[in-house]
Amino acid sequence: MKGTADERPVIYVVSDSLGETAEFVGRAAASQFDSGQVEFRRVPYVSDKELLEEIVEEAKEFNAVIAYTIVIPELKEYLIELTEKHGVVAVDILGPMIEAIAKVSNSQPRLEPGLLRRLDEAYFRKVEAIEFAVKYDDGKDPRGLIYADVVLIGVSRTSKTPVCMYLAHKRIKAANVPLVPEVAPPEELFKLPPRKIIGLTISPQLLNEIRQERLKTLGLTSRADYANMERILQELEYAEKIMKRIGCPIIDVTNRAVEETASKVLEIYFKGERDGK
Repeated sequence: MKGTADERPVIYVVSDSLGETAEFVGRAAASQFDSGQVEFRRVPYVSDKELLEEIVEEAKEFNAVIAYTIVIPELKEYLIELTEKHGVVAVDILGPMIEAIAKVSNSQPRLEPGLLRRLDEAYFRKVEAIEFAVKYDDGKDPRGLIYADVVLIGVSRTSKTPVCMYLAHKRIKAANVPLVPEVAPPEELFKLPPRKIIGLTISPQLLNEIRQERLKTLGLTSRADYANMERILQELEYAEKIMKRIGCPIIDVTNRAVEETASKVLEIYFKGERDGK
């Protein structure tokens, strides 16, 4: 690139999305030169030909390089036409890689701007939801309930925790609160809209079997109060009263896989979001 010792080379970063990828590559390339001093001018979200014309004319004036990540075919072809016409050096950052993947995979690219950023955002939302589920598992901190997308309530061993983790992988912030007759539910629970709370219940017989197995894995006697049928009926009755008081939907998880229960929770959640109830 031309220019005096006092002038820094200029790279126009042009994209139909944010342009982060092209700038990152450009900076990596610039670091290979002694000074590494390059001026970057990012032009994101390009969506019309008129703007491309302005960019190319300006780039020609500064004898600059255009590094671009444009996937919309019409815009990309027009930029190539303009740069060739005006003798401006242009580098297609994504094109060769997209073409190579298309060739080896024998499939066509979607050619939609911003897909990587959407993927990144989805990933970070998932991580955030997983951290949320761990932090507010088993009623650890009732203050966090107001930040939950959905709160699961029910007696012990009704799959509250695994369902919350499954929902977290769907980017839903889920908390859960155990219902125990001797412990009053947190007041925060009754301040939430009923549509955000979902009760999980189960048949007494199956719960008895699950709890007995749980006691065995812990090396405890199956005669413990935890697996006593009378105790189980008492807990389920108490939980039902709380759920009715709140007025929340109730899912019977008897013989349901975690995935099935989670799917039902999602169905209820999204319906509540649409209805705003």
